[in-house]
Amino acid sequence: MASPRLLSLRRIFLAAVAFSVCLPSSVSAIRKDIGLDAPIMCRRTVQGRHLISDDNGYVCSALSIDPWSRCCPRTGERFSCQGCNLDLQCCNSYEYCVSCCLNPARTKEGDVQKLKVAKPVTAGTYTDIFDFCMGRCRHSSASVVHENAYASDFHHCFMMQQNSSRSTELNCGSRDCNSRLAGINVLLGRQGESCTSVCGAKGQSCVPSKLSELNKCEILQKYMRCKSGCFPSLGPDQPAEVVDEAPTNLNPGACLYMQMDERLTCDGSHQHTRRLCPCA
Repeated sequence: MASPRLLSLRRIFLAAVAFSVCLPSSVSAIRKDIGLDAPIMCRRTVQGRHLISDDNGYVCSALSIDPWSRCCPRTGERFSCQGCNLDLQCCNSYEYCVSCCLNPARTKEGDVQKLKVAKPVTAGTYTDIFDFCMGRCRHSSASVVHENAYASDFHHCFMMQQNSSRSTELNCGSRDCNSRLAGINVLLGRQGESCTSVCGAKGQSCVPSKLSELNKCEILQKYMRCKSGCFPSLGPDQPAEVVDEAPTNLNPGACLYMQMDERLTCDGSHQHTRRLCPCA
């Protein structure tokens, strides 16, 4: 007859066997079918001190970049063209130029891949649209005059083909702008000044008949930022740009042109605008 100790061990063994039968088949310690998405990592511009543009087409402050993905928050406008002149395909900010350029409706990947990074036949091509936009939006010799002075505030351009004459000469119709302003010194006045005062300070006189030549968005955008757009208006101080410090209801940063040329005057002024003046 088995001893009580042996019987006790047998019961423990049988219980262990019964428990193991209830367990599922062997489970691998490593799961290969979890299906986790690969982490999203963004490329980004590095030129600016305060703004960043990522390859998704978003612009944000450098401090708001996600430290892990290096992407901008997707809370703002994608493919933003803030401060851009879309007719010229140029912007007054590098980061917004890149963002605007990345819009597939404006830049076709197939067209980009055909372009050479440099002129020689042996030069390579752009790897993708972001690479193209970063390179094209940087300053070029076509956007400057007198070595280091910009032709206009819109000196970050993303057009497919750089055209130096287009960067410095704005088309204002069938006649050449330069010929119509020959002998005219175009000056930007200080806030609240009339053109009579602006020209007088340079020992010159305002030329009323030439105000109409400056009374066009394309001319205003050549000499001013017009970062809030260009709009028709009525006022003795026009053509002019509203200063950034102006009350919100006056549309700070906007350029204004007179709807009726016959009302243009050299003597007009406004405390919240800067005039564009023809002097001789």
